[in-house]
Amino acid sequence: MKKLLAEFIGTFTLVFGGCGSAILAAGYPDLGIGFTGVALAFGLSLMVMIYAFGSISGGHFNPAVTFGLCLAKKFPIKKLPFYWLSQLLGGIIAAFCIFFIASDHSGFQAGGFASNGYGELSPDKYGLKAAFLIETLLTALFIVVILSTTTQKQLKTMAPLAIGLALTLIHLISIPVTNTSVNPARSTAVALFAQTDALGQLWLFWAAPFAGAIIGAIIWELVQSELS
Repeated sequence: MKKLLAEFIGTFTLVFGGCGSAILAAGYPDLGIGFTGVALAFGLSLMVMIYAFGSISGGHFNPAVTFGLCLAKKFPIKKLPFYWLSQLLGGIIAAFCIFFIASDHSGFQAGGFASNGYGELSPDKYGLKAAFLIETLLTALFIVVILSTTTQKQLKTMAPLAIGLALTLIHLISIPVTNTSVNPARSTAVALFAQTDALGQLWLFWAAPFAGAIIGAIIWELVQSELS
C-alpha cells in the first residue's frame, strides 16, 4: 500500500505541477511562463517526486514506464495493474483539482485543458503520423534514460535529476506537435475535462507510449548484452 500511495502522490504531483502550470500559468498576461516554463514544470515535478518516493515505489508515475520496466525485467508484472490504477487515480484527482481551481476564475473555459492531440487538436496542427512517431520515439528515449541511470550504481544518486531533465527535453521538443504525453495517465486525466475531442484521440497516447516502451526496453537489452 505504501508503494501504491507513493505512485498516487507522485502522479498527482506530476499532473498537477505540469498540466497545472500549462492551464494556470503558461498564458498569464505579462507574467506567463510559456511552453519553456511548462516543460520545466513537468521535469521539476518528476524530479522532486523521484527524490521523494523513488526509494519506496521506484518513482514510475507513468503506466508506460511501469510497462517498460516490466519488459526489462526490472519490475514484477503481477504488480503492474495496481501501479496503473494508482497512477490513473492520481492523475485524475490532480486534473479535477486543477479544474476546480481554474473554474473559480471569471471567464474560465476548459477548452483543450492541456490535453494531447493531433490534427486540429495539435498545438501546431501536426498530423496523426507525426504525433505517433514523436510520442513513440521520445518514450523510447525516456525508457532508455530511466533504465540506464537507475541500474548503474555510480549514477543512481543523480538518476532523478537526469530523468527530470530528460522529461524537460522531451517537452521542449514535442509540445508544438502533441502537447507532449509520453504518459498515458497524464493524457487520460486531462482528456476527461477537455471540451474537445481529446477522449476520441486518447488511443494514440496509450498506443504510442507503450510502443515506445517496448522499443526502449529492447534497446536497453541490446546495450546490456554489449556491455556484459
